[in-house]
Amino acid sequence: AVPYFGVGNELWGCGGNMRAEYAADVTRRYATFIKAPAGTRIMKIASGANVDDYNWTETMVREAAGQIDGMSLHYYTVPGGWPPRASATQFDEAGWAETLAETLRMDDLITRHTAIMDKYDPAKRIWLAVDEWGTWYAGDPGTNPGFLRQQNTLRDALVAAVHLNIFAKHADRVKLSAIAQMVNVLQAMILTDGAKMVLTPTYHVFAMYKPYMDGTVLPIEVKSPWYNKDNWTMPTVSASAVRGKDGVVRVALANLDPNRATTVSAKKLGSIAL
Repeated sequence: AVPYFGVGNELWGCGGNMRAEYAADVTRRYATFIKAPAGTRIMKIASGANVDDYNWTETMVREAAGQIDGMSLHYYTVPGGWPPRASATQFDEAGWAETLAETLRMDDLITRHTAIMDKYDPAKRIWLAVDEWGTWYAGDPGTNPGFLRQQNTLRDALVAAVHLNIFAKHADRVKLSAIAQMVNVLQAMILTDGAKMVLTPTYHVFAMYKPYMDGTVLPIEVKSPWYNKDNWTMPTVSASAVRGKDGVVRVALANLDPNRATTVSAKKLGSIAL
């Protein structure tokens, strides 16, 4: 059986250009008729907000909470703004800083959307599924713009790590996340050329975080210096901690400063000495 079913996609845009109220009604209608085989369950994920459309979240969860199990959120890191025009590989330090600062915005977006969900669903039954995220640059020169093919660098690896740390922080609501997309499109984990294949820096970050799967998120406090470049300011260190299914506590750290290494001293995590 299909474990997760998206009840429409981007109903606010390419999925129908709907108003939030109408989208909630349509979601209620179609979610009613999504059935699972006997003995199984399908998690029904409503089409959630585009970036910071908090009215959409409020309307959907208020009107359709009884028919859904989750709600999506889409937010891409687009340095230079929309439409995507920045190069995936030709960038200066300001482009590095802007990209990571825009990535860190995901934390605030999730915080504000989930605060609205808490108002109508204090038991946190309804998931937040961040099912489209990642960097979006101008396509590779010489490729079809509609194919959204772009290269992948260490900058993208850090974008992935920052996202995964943020999702861990919000694991009480964020039960599902999906980078867009896995192969050959946007912030891909794999790029192919005929019979040839390469694993990108983003792939290796996902491989490093594999032990996080089905683990228990642990609270973590980070005291970090700040990295500044032009108008962009952010903590140097992004971090998260999880106790894996094997009982091992793992701490993930990402240094966002491209110029300086960072020394990290871990004292303790809860009552567990590191």
